[in-house]
Amino acid sequence: MSTPFPFTAVVGQDDLRLALLLNAVSPAVGGVLVRGEKGTAKSTAVRALSALMPEVDVVSGCRFSCDPDSPDPGCPDGPHAPGAFASRPARMVELPVGASEDRLVGALDIERALAEGVKAFEPGLLADAHRGILYVDEVNLLHDHLVDLLLDAAAMGASYVEREGVSVRHAARFLLVGTMNPEEGELRPQLLDRFGLTVEVAASREPDQRVEVVRRRLAYDDDPAGFAARWADEEAAVRARIVAARELLPSVRLGDGALRQIAATCAAFEVDGMRADIVMARTATALAAWAGRTEVLAEDVRQAALLALPHRRRRNPFDAPGLDEDKLDETLEEFGGSDGDGHDGDGDDDPDPGPGGGPGGQPEPDDAPQGDGDAAARPEAGEGGEPQPSGGGGEQSPARAAEPFRTKVLSVPGLGEGAAGRRSRARTEHGRTTGARRPRGALTKLHLAATVQAAAPHQRARGRSGPGLVVRRDDLRQATREGREGNLVLFVVDASGSMAARQRMSAVKGAVLSLLLDAYQRRDKVGLVTFRGSAADVALPPTSSVDAAAVRLESLPTGGRTPLAAGLLRAHEVLRVERLRDPARRALVVVVTDGRATGGPEPVALAGRAARLFAADGTASVVVDCESGPVRLGLAGRLAGELGGTAVTLDELRADSIAGLVKDVQATRRAA
Repeated sequence: MSTPFPFTAVVGQDDLRLALLLNAVSPAVGGVLVRGEKGTAKSTAVRALSALMPEVDVVSGCRFSCDPDSPDPGCPDGPHAPGAFASRPARMVELPVGASEDRLVGALDIERALAEGVKAFEPGLLADAHRGILYVDEVNLLHDHLVDLLLDAAAMGASYVEREGVSVRHAARFLLVGTMNPEEGELRPQLLDRFGLTVEVAASREPDQRVEVVRRRLAYDDDPAGFAARWADEEAAVRARIVAARELLPSVRLGDGALRQIAATCAAFEVDGMRADIVMARTATALAAWAGRTEVLAEDVRQAALLALPHRRRRNPFDAPGLDEDKLDETLEEFGGSDGDGHDGDGDDDPDPGPGGGPGGQPEPDDAPQGDGDAAARPEAGEGGEPQPSGGGGEQSPARAAEPFRTKVLSVPGLGEGAAGRRSRARTEHGRTTGARRPRGALTKLHLAATVQAAAPHQRARGRSGPGLVVRRDDLRQATREGREGNLVLFVVDASGSMAARQRMSAVKGAVLSLLLDAYQRRDKVGLVTFRGSAADVALPPTSSVDAAAVRLESLPTGGRTPLAAGLLRAHEVLRVERLRDPARRALVVVVTDGRATGGPEPVALAGRAARLFAADGTASVVVDCESGPVRLGLAGRLAGELGGTAVTLDELRADSIAGLVKDVQATRRAA
């Protein structure tokens, strides 16, 4: 077993270390979500925490880590005889992003359950993590069906494995720790709320601190055991402090004054539900115990708010999490005063960070695109403007996006087999059952009726003499299911001079932002190709980070000629590369343009040839027609015909008439 990097040797990251230590003191806080850029010691700190956790007593021989003082009466390995127990270190179990459902919850032998009536169960990662730490690196990339299982286990403190009426249940209470890079996509709101605390981490910009990070890492890589030995005393001190804080925790008093501050803070930041209040109360109590106090002070409440509320406050999907600290201080001051026990709740003192912890201020939220508040912005007559005569001249400063709106569903026709999502029909592990087939590999979803039907004709030949059904491997049938998949939505946006009129481009950006919001909710990957002047650029390669696309869109400048063919060819190349990387994920191309093509010889004919490449590949496409004014040339509709898709105006993007738009146009093309 490799020697982990010492927790106390992590440089900086005070908020991260404090949040992890508070959960070690009080697991009821509910875990930690660590958000930050790559290479910021997220995983290192989490893995190092397990070495500081106190040992746990478990029933000897129990695969589910039952507590000998209060064993689980429903434990599959029970009932347990009293007295036999052993002590072991708390486990840290890592859940891989690509894990199967059986690996997470455990596997039940369906064949033995049907034929012999035996519950032969192999525990999964949830059983291993019971009374320990469950760590999910890149938790935002976890498949939806695994997220659902985690939510159920976190809510009920137990894991259920059910296969066609045969079920196994075991306790599954664990400290959930997740790390993620927001650039790769956001986390589902339901799972986000299950994390008690959240912290934002970033690499230090101080040269001295960066030097110390490199120095310690190199020393650890050269001699892990020796490096850990040099930090043994600090590690032992923190471990002892955790034990002392755990013992003190039941004696900590949360006064009415602190409770009023907690309730007022949650109300001021408009958090949903009551979980935030409860988490703040538990966090403030743990902070007091960590500081060696038996009273919760105002500074504990303030620190608890900075850790427990940023991911729970109401915000738009593309807004960065964070709290307005001035508003927080005003709320605490307004509802402070005396709590009846001599504490004025002024919150001037900083909590004692102790070894490995610190008060840690909240990072400033990143800039996020905001609507300009003009929800009624529309292109007006004659504002389209003609492209500039020169290739790259006439650039204008970026226009702000109009207020986003709800769009209708654009889906890819047919039945896919891509990653789980919420856009297009697909064969999935979850969803409604549509049929049965022989299993390829391990059986995961039994189709009971088809299995019985396959086994029934052979019962006499197999010598059946009792009520049980004689089932063999060849009789088993896998259920085929239909659900929804996420797609690659590739935006191809015209940023030329013909689109440059201020109000017009604002409406266009608002429409694209609305489609991005839809992609965010449907778990799509997105990409952004823009064209203007004499060339096309990949403003954002395909990614799961929809908010990154929104940021790029907000800063998009306009002006110059309209190299439509270049934009389409660049988009076609992006799709070609993505098919090699992820062949199962189908694409939807959304071209946002007025259909004009200028620059170079025969620009319109060249654009038509480029468009026909998408039609030949069978790529689903939609053209958002941005042409405005009383005289319309219909160029966007002509482009849609070349693409094999359809055209829709900005106004129609809001209307019921485009429901099933892509599917209809593909059906029309096939009929033709």
